[in-house]
Amino acid sequence: MANSGSGDSVVDRVVRVIAAFPEGSGSLQLSDLAARAGLPLTTAHRLVRQLAGHGLLETGEGGAVRLGLRLWELVNRNSPTLALRQAAIPFMEDIQQVLHQNINLAVLDGWEALFVERLSRRGSVANRAKVAGRMPVHVSSAGLALMAFQDRTTQRDYLKQFADPAGSMQPEMVRALLAETTHQGFAQLAGVVDPDTWGIAVPVLDARQAAVAALGVVVPLHEVRLQALVPALQTAARGIARRLEEQRN
Repeated sequence: MANSGSGDSVVDRVVRVIAAFPEGSGSLQLSDLAARAGLPLTTAHRLVRQLAGHGLLETGEGGAVRLGLRLWELVNRNSPTLALRQAAIPFMEDIQQVLHQNINLAVLDGWEALFVERLSRRGSVANRAKVAGRMPVHVSSAGLALMAFQDRTTQRDYLKQFADPAGSMQPEMVRALLAETTHQGFAQLAGVVDPDTWGIAVPVLDARQAAVAALGVVVPLHEVRLQALVPALQTAARGIARRLEEQRN
């Protein structure tokens, strides 16, 4: 595909346009979209017009641009997490009925936990994990549960590049957390994302005992009951793993 003067391809520019929409944004003005995507206004206008022609974007009065329903349709129809979510939802619903707290499901994407599903409950504690939201591995119990059950090469590469923007966590500390998670079979982090909450997560393991997902719950600090929470999560995680295996066979 043809490159721009800056050397980026058409695909690069399309991705930048789509990724420029912030979380929770209904629409952006074309000028704001161009600025967020780092593109000249004329280039952004041309790409928006072409993408809107395919239903991937929608345009409105006054130059407003929003993500299109066609994009949502394609992503949900072909998402690699679709089978995982279908397998997990019944178990997540059961866990929520027992624990009465927010339940989340995450996968590892690079060095981050990507949350692909969340069930919320009125009156439960704040949960910063949002569907399609990301958290660094070291600040999320789900991230630790995912990374602790990866192969040694993946863990080594992760620790080699690790840097905490806040400067409060060193690679040795993360290595210790991963070792503790592997030994216990679950991850726990207290007051990291929110000072009043405790995150607990267990891995969903495949036949090779590698984590394909993590099932987590966020509870108030004063209501932590590991002896009840962990077995319930582990039972659900095993159920999800069995369902995934059945779907593959």
